[in-house]
Amino acid sequence: MKRIVYMATGDIALPAFRHLLVNGPKPLALVTQPDKPVGRKQVLTPPRLKHDALEAGVPVLQPEVVGDCLDELKALEPELIVVMAYGQILKGEVLEIASEAIINLHASLLPKYRGAACIQAAIDAGDAETGITAQHVVRKLDAGDLIHAKRIPIAADETGASLHDRLAELAVPTLVETMELLSSGQAPRTPQVESEASYVGKLSREDGRLNWSMSAEALERRIRAYEPWPGTYTTVEEDEKSRRLKVFAPTRVADEDLGEGEVLIEGGRLRVGTGKGSLELTQVQAEGSKRMSAGDYLRAKSPSRFHGWNFC
Repeated sequence: MKRIVYMATGDIALPAFRHLLVNGPKPLALVTQPDKPVGRKQVLTPPRLKHDALEAGVPVLQPEVVGDCLDELKALEPELIVVMAYGQILKGEVLEIASEAIINLHASLLPKYRGAACIQAAIDAGDAETGITAQHVVRKLDAGDLIHAKRIPIAADETGASLHDRLAELAVPTLVETMELLSSGQAPRTPQVESEASYVGKLSREDGRLNWSMSAEALERRIRAYEPWPGTYTTVEEDEKSRRLKVFAPTRVADEDLGEGEVLIEGGRLRVGTGKGSLELTQVQAEGSKRMSAGDYLRAKSPSRFHGWNFC
């Protein structure tokens, strides 16, 4: 297959795109989301993929809705459309443009974890492995027939950030091998087992609020899974005000018998009671402050504030 259109927005799609730029076949075009305002100053920022595409002389299409560039896509006469972390559900005539196939590279072992937060979900659930799945695109989200998948183990200290980057690199051989299968005419089409399917939606910042009734082990996984997005936090009463305290990995599971959210400060260590066991925090960030060790955070506080301290 020589005529390829690449459709992606998220950074997880960068390594596979760069592989095509260097090793071919060079995409006819990149379809990506419009530039978005980012940060406190809301600076209009393009996807990183756009920069690479323009630098390589690849035309870039940025429709608000992918159907708005239907004529441009038809004119390219692609044999294959490769989709990864594009951010829109494809439907209608878009699904019929490619003469050979339109495929999606998805960051889970489908049918498990269809949807957006598949990387976080795998760590949060304590899964032993995950991977990249290549599938045919259909109108239903991540529900198309399976073509090929590659697996990797999830490390004991894995964070959402580290797993994202490892899966981004895994997408390269997954795409290459899938394209070889398609070109040879030997690509399987394995229907997904619907009874085994699960779905995970987008995460918001509020999803990162820690629930101390969960077990220490479950909270340890969630803190890793949600780093860097959406991040995790708890709240603490200070000066009769409820303030957020961001919590970062790594944390350590301990055995103290504490009440849910009860804080134990001992030898500069900060431990919090959970539904089962306790959790030692090592890196935190108070509102209006910078990220620091739990020890430095405690040293910056008045000891009198620790009496009866609870997180909620």
